[in-house]
Amino acid sequence: MTNLDRPVPARLGLDIYSLRSQSWTPLEHLDFAARHAVKVVHFSEIRLIGGLAPDHLRRIRDRADELGIDLEMGMRSICPGSTIFDATAGTAAEQLTAVIEAARIVRSPIVRCVLGRFADRHTPGGIEARMAETVQVLKSVRSRVVDAGLRLALENHAGDMQARELKMVVEDAGPDFVGVCIDSGNALWAIEDPHLVLETLAPYVLTSHVRDGVAWNVPEGAAVTWTRMGEGSLKIDEFIRSYVRKCPGSAVSLEVIVTDEPRIMPYREPSFWEAYRSMPAWEFTRFATLADRGSPRTRPPLRSGETAADREREDVEASLEWTRGLLATLEA
Repeated sequence: MTNLDRPVPARLGLDIYSLRSQSWTPLEHLDFAARHAVKVVHFSEIRLIGGLAPDHLRRIRDRADELGIDLEMGMRSICPGSTIFDATAGTAAEQLTAVIEAARIVRSPIVRCVLGRFADRHTPGGIEARMAETVQVLKSVRSRVVDAGLRLALENHAGDMQARELKMVVEDAGPDFVGVCIDSGNALWAIEDPHLVLETLAPYVLTSHVRDGVAWNVPEGAAVTWTRMGEGSLKIDEFIRSYVRKCPGSAVSLEVIVTDEPRIMPYREPSFWEAYRSMPAWEFTRFATLADRGSPRTRPPLRSGETAADREREDVEASLEWTRGLLATLEA
């Protein structure tokens, strides 16, 4: 194999939401990332970067440059009809415009954003109405995005859209300026197999939130929970290998969330399917097969003297170490 044939080494990234309980400044988050060989720091929400004041953003960019770290910017809902949209912060277009300018300052190539969450599937008009609103918002800011030299990365977030639906939004809005932030863990909240989500969305992926997890059968349907990297049953190593191959150049950014209690997906109840009437049976079968091979997981209680913030930091450090080891084998 010649040097020209060798794949570009995958960059290890970290969504700072993973460390949301640490009460650190953005600069302290960057220092933590540098100590753990993280090359991309993903500020998925405005609050995580500490605000959008230009001088503040320049200081963060300067420190990231010193540490050799690339930055990615993000925000929450851009869908006016979503149950998590914050109308007090302005219209969706106004909020996006502010974050686009912030991304330009910190030299982020993308702005991560979301439609909403699982509850939006039960709002008037269902998820289809929220998807249409999102497409309208995206189209309204196209010129601003293009002029800034950026792309918007819409995430499959908290059970809002399934991969097939997210693909529709991207294609309707325009894949020339809209792509995907793929979240492997959130696939479970949408009764999906993360590997199928990757198969569907790979051509549009700009960045990632990689997270391991487990699904298993319960009388109501299935239970799902999130774990440290390498401790779940998602075959996350295969997911990452496929991601690196299919989405070259996109960071392998971890969003580490280890849940204490499982989320129940009561798909044996007829009412559950009111929010998923368009889901093909063959797609659900992929999720059901995933649950068939999983087994119940419980989170051990905190050790004497250990705080939730301590546990969170340990989860992140263990997950980064596991992922660094896996990525090293891809470069060998």
